Amino acid sequence: MSWFESIVLGLVQGLTEFLPISSSAHLRLVAAFSGWPDPGAAFTAITQIGTETAVLIYFRADIGRILAAWSRSLVDRESRRDQDARMGWMLVIGSIPIGVLGLAFDDQIEGPFRDLRLTAAMLIGMGLVLGVADRLAARTEAGATSVPGKSLRDLTVKDGLVYGLCQAMALIPGVSRSGATTSGGLFMGYTRAAAARYCFLLAVPAVLASGLFELRHAGQGGRTSWGPTLLATLIAFAVGYAVISWFMKFIETRSFMPFVHYRVALGLVIITLVTSGVISPHAAGSGG
Repeated sequence: MSWFESIVLGLVQGLTEFLPISSSAHLRLVAAFSGWPDPGAAFTAITQIGTETAVLIYFRADIGRILAAWSRSLVDRESRRDQDARMGWMLVIGSIPIGVLGLAFDDQIEGPFRDLRLTAAMLIGMGLVLGVADRLAARTEAGATSVPGKSLRDLTVKDGLVYGLCQAMALIPGVSRSGATTSGGLFMGYTRAAAARYCFLLAVPAVLASGLFELRHAGQGGRTSWGPTLLATLIAFAVGYAVISWFMKFIETRSFMPFVHYRVALGLVIITLVTSGVISPHAAGSGG
């Protein structure tokens, strides 16, 4: 990977990680459109350490409280009633599905899941799901339903597992971690702000663990080399912090529909280009 590629891909990672449009799909697509080899799942996972560091800083007050309360709850049963301690346990529970499925489907994540035809299908399909979920959330927040939108205080073990299963779907490029997890929350009746907030917090343990696990590939002479990957990670951190700050304000007053339209349009463009033979559905240089 060249330094120029790392700069471009770092920008793409930072710009798309927190938006419900799939950062892994965009990294794959930018490489394909540019004629570059697929940066690979390892590169994606490592650069996500940068964007998740942005989450740690942006939500530092929340995360600090949650960690402190959760740590106390390990030795003090009474502390487990604390809301922050409960949130800590919900994040642990919600992280289980992606950990199990990530290990179980490691070979598929590195190979078949990166087919652009599957990416396009996921962009369109999950985009439509997000659109339906957003309409339901709009009705709830407008008072058109008898049940008010749920906050993070309403989280249960069942809801945490559902959130976790939705997050695990993002192992397939095109799904979008934030898109799938937020959609799951909206379908369960959570407000847009609550669903997005939990989505970002839930991603921290999974993404950091995945990135640290994939560090074993860096510097081994393949696509994921130390220098360019580190630069891309730093760029992703800086850009990601700005994006998350903007996005949290955006969803308080706006809907997800612009992202839905973008996902569907991009998916159709990819299908057209692959079908016409303009781009290959497989990673360049991947041996098919």
